[in-house]
Formats: sequence, C-alpha cells, structure tokens
Amino acid sequence: MVPTERFTSRVLIVDEDDRLLLLCGRDPRAPGARWWFTVGGGVEDGEDYAGAALREIHEETRLRLPASRLGPVAWTRQTLFSVDGHRFDQYEEYRLARVTTAEVSAMRVDNREARYGHAWWTAAALAATTETVRPKRMGALLPAVLAGGPVERPLHLGDFDEDTDPDWGPSVSSDGPATGSFR
Repeated sequence: MVPTERFTSRVLIVDEDDRLLLLCGRDPRAPGARWWFTVGGGVEDGEDYAGAALREIHEETRLRLPASRLGPVAWTRQTLFSVDGHRFDQYEEYRLARVTTAEVSAMRVDNREARYGHAWWTAAALAATTETVRPKRMGALLPAVLAGGPVERPLHLGDFDEDTDPDWGPSVSSDGPATGSFR
C-alpha cells in the first residue's frame, strides 16, 4: 500500500511549572491500547506550519495564542504508521508554547482528540513512564527545549516505522499521571 503523505505541526504546550500537556488517544492497532501525544495536527491547504499550530491549539484546547507565543521549530520527525487500514508517511515539526496559569484554567481539551483524557507531565515523569508516548525519549529531550537556549536548527529525532518498531509497546496500563484534569 502506498502511504499518504501528511505534514503536521505539533506543539509542546508547557505550563509555568514546566509541565507538558499531552493528550491520550486510542491506538487502533491493538484493542484497548492507547498512547500519549502532543497537541497538533495536519497542515491544511494554504496554511503554514505556525498557522497550523495555532489553529490546532485552538481546536484541541479552545485557547487562542498569538503567533509571537510560538517558539522556533525545536524538533522534526518522520514516521510511517497505519491507522484504520490507511498507511501514512508523516512529517512532524514541534514548537514550544508556554502558557500561564490563567490560560491553563481557561483551556477546554476536546475529548474527541483526547479520548482517554489528558495530563500535564514533568520531564521526569515522561522519562520514568512505561506508557507509550510519542515522540520517543520525550522525557530526555524536553529539558533542553525547556532551558530555552537558541535553536540554530531543529533536532531531527529520526525516521520511524511505527508499524514495525520493536519498542512500540502499546500501553493499556495507567501508570502515567492522572488524566482528565489540568491541576
């Protein structure tokens, strides 16, 4: 099957306590399996990556941020995967967006995107979890982004085939942080 190309803009939404908002959704490859992922989604026709990021933030959290609140591209990733019988070849860009406590309180996460909830994760919790989180190694990678140093060029996290990845490990446990609330 020839994969469909997909281009996405992902957002590392981080609160004042350096916690990252992740959504938890179903993994259609294994019954009961789930995974944690960042806010973000596909770039639409006529849209640039930053515009897609801002639109996705609003669609998934109801929060409207100005473009000036988005950081530069911190990471990129290329991944092949299948969902519901369709194969995708997806390019991803990841940017940081810091939010205030008031903005966190105003967020309303779309439960169609976060079917199994959402949570704010510390880098330490991400590094320690056995839950499936994408991109991989986020707990080890996040501190450098949070430190806020200059980004000369984005870090390419690699090229992956999620369908054949031996480290996939679909998760049905719940050892991650509590889901469904912001604080």
